[in-house]
Formats: sequence, structure tokens, C-alpha cells
Amino acid sequence: MGQLALLDCPTGLAGNMLLAALFDLGVPRAVVEAPLAALGLDGAYRLELEERRSGGLRGLHLAVRGLEPEPPARHWSRLREQLQQAPLEEALRQRVLAVFGLLAEAEAAVHGHPPERVHFHEVGAVDALVDVVGVCAGLLHLGVDRLVCAPPPAGHGTVRTAHGLLPLPAPAVLEIARRRSVPLAAAEGLPPAELTTPTGLALAACWADRFGLPPAHVPRRVGVGLGSRELDRPNLLRLVLADALGSADAGGLEPSGAGAAEPAEPWLETVLVQQAQIDDATPEDLAFLIEALRQAGALEAFSQPLTMKKGRPGWLVTALGRPDPAAAARLRQVWWRHGTSLGLREQQQRRWVLPRRSLELDTPLGVVRVKQARRPDGRWSSKPEHDDLIALARRHDLAIDQVRATVQHALDRLPPPPP
Repeated sequence: MGQLALLDCPTGLAGNMLLAALFDLGVPRAVVEAPLAALGLDGAYRLELEERRSGGLRGLHLAVRGLEPEPPARHWSRLREQLQQAPLEEALRQRVLAVFGLLAEAEAAVHGHPPERVHFHEVGAVDALVDVVGVCAGLLHLGVDRLVCAPPPAGHGTVRTAHGLLPLPAPAVLEIARRRSVPLAAAEGLPPAELTTPTGLALAACWADRFGLPPAHVPRRVGVGLGSRELDRPNLLRLVLADALGSADAGGLEPSGAGAAEPAEPWLETVLVQQAQIDDATPEDLAFLIEALRQAGALEAFSQPLTMKKGRPGWLVTALGRPDPAAAARLRQVWWRHGTSLGLREQQQRRWVLPRRSLELDTPLGVVRVKQARRPDGRWSSKPEHDDLIALARRHDLAIDQVRATVQHALDRLPPPPP
């Protein structure tokens, strides 16, 4: 299984703090800078990364300095087109689009105009592009596929912005929290200030499986990102890569990450099942709904053809998710926003899951992520990540079957996993 990450943000959440924590975990700068260069931002910014102390605790502080003499106006419609056309890995593209899409929807709601007309100021500046692209690229690089975030304090008082003096929590922060049912921690005892930014909360809302206390786990690595403001306590957030010991959400044992204990037998877990029958949507709209469900945290989403009343052809759309109230609420918001159904069936089901693990395989063409599952007879089956195969095929100008054969040869040379 993929990597479990735990995000602790006692003094707030901002994109640069989260990116600093990823650098502290060892994410190479090239992982962040390469996709930014693909977006045409090479030379438009400078990363100022240094180790500091806050309240006696160490961490990394990141400042992103814009180098554009005349920064271009960035409307959501233009930025979305730029992201769609840039040569980015598809998984990264979809994550970044989801974050900026949520920001655009929130800004549009609080200012009262369509998302396409949103003119990003703080959010659209090059520093926010660096934060969003960098954080998404860093989390994907670490193989994070499950993130649990503590409720962040939003702050209180006022903040000066391009729109003038605004109350805190910032209107966009409240709108993101409302749309995604994100709990906000009390700011009692903290000074009047913007503690959680729209960019930081949008990143957490698009990546977190849930907000709340972490599951039982064994911490493996800790990255610390520091904020710039001086407080009466350490101003930091911590990103912990961990092995899950068990999951109350999943209803069973759920190993995660390198070094996690792997059960010898298949285990039983609980999943949330949401379904609706739809006969009044175009195929394009259905595809968008299914992808939006995945981006909102669905473990899987799919459709099946069926015949509905009066002989009309239709589709049964299904989303599988974790049986967590906040996760279920996020998925329901997607159904209501992008689906045409007037109702939604919801139930919990039990499913058997084979023991599995994830690894990064070194091949002559580059590193490929591989998912492995152990069959009841002891055999291990392996499946390389298709996105990685595509990326290597493009990088080396090879047919994908050539890449797959090279990866399979590297897999065949691996020693058998321990029994």
C-alpha cells in the first residue's frame, strides 16, 4: 500500500510551511523545480530555504521570492489552460487542477462572480504556484496516498489584502472549510493573525482523507516547516511519514509504507459505497463526475450501463470511500455539485483485501513505482504504475511495450519477498 502521512499544524497552515516540511523530509529541489519549469516559470522565482529555530525547535523556513518585474494577471480560465497544456505528469496535473479549482470556486463564491473570472492576487502570484505545484509534486514523490490532517486554527482579527482589510478567518478560508466540511480549531490563546491561508487549506482539503486525530501508527520520518511570524510558542507544522498499525476507519489491519508489518493472510475491512442511477447526463459529464469523486478522496469510482424506466439507457455510478463521516460528506458534495441525480444511496460494505505493498524499482530507464499483492498460495503479483511507464516512454522516445518489457525484466531479477 502507499505511504501514510500525518499533518500536525498547531499554529496554522500555509503552503510555504508545508513545502518546507517536504524539503525537510528530503524531497529533492529538482522534484519541485522541474514541473515549475514545464509551466514556464523557470527564472520567475527564487527559493530561499534555510534552517532556523522557532521557540527553541529546529525546522526549515521557506520564502519564495518572485523575480518577475511585471507579474502577469492570472485569471483562473488562463491558469487552467496553462496547466492543462503543460507537459506535466498526469497525476500531478490533476492534483494541481483540483487545488486551484477549489481556490477558484471559493474566491468566486465570496466575490459573487463565476470562477472563470476569478483574478488571483495572493493565490495567483508565482509564490502560490510554487507552493501548490511543489507540495503536490513532493507528496507524489514520497508516494503519499493517505493523509490525515489535524484541524488547523484559522486565526482571528483582520488581514490586509489586495481587496483591502478583510476579517479573519479569511472569507476564502471559511468558504473552503464550508464546501469540504473541514473542521477549524479554536484560535484561543493565539495572537490576532492569519494562521491558515486559503492556499494552505485548499492543499489540505484536496489531499486529506480526513481531518482529526491520527490513527495508531509508528512514526518513521518527520519534516518540520517553520512560519515567519514570531509567536509565544513554536510556529511550525510537522509532516510525519508513518506506518499504520491499524485503522479504525478501515475496520481492519491496514499496513502502510516501507517497513510496515504485512499480514500473512487477506484481511477484512469496511468501505463506504455511494451509488446513483443517472440517465440525463452526457458521457463527458459522467467522466467529469467520476474524476471529481476520485479527486475528492474516493478509493475508486466507476460506472456500469443499465436500462432504466421506459427503456431508457442509463448508468449506475458507484464511488467507494472510507467509512469516515467527513470523507463521506466530501464525496456527497461532489455528487450534488457535478451529478444530475436527485438522490444518492449510501451504505457500508465489508470487503476482503489481499496483503500488499508498494516499492520503487530501479530500472535501466529510471525509477518505477510497483504495487505488489500476495496471493493465498504465497505467490506475489506485481503491477507497475502505468503513469510511470508512460513517463519513461516519453522521456526515452520508446514504445510503451518496450518500457514494460524492461520493467518486467528488472522485476524478474528481484529476489523473492520474504515469506
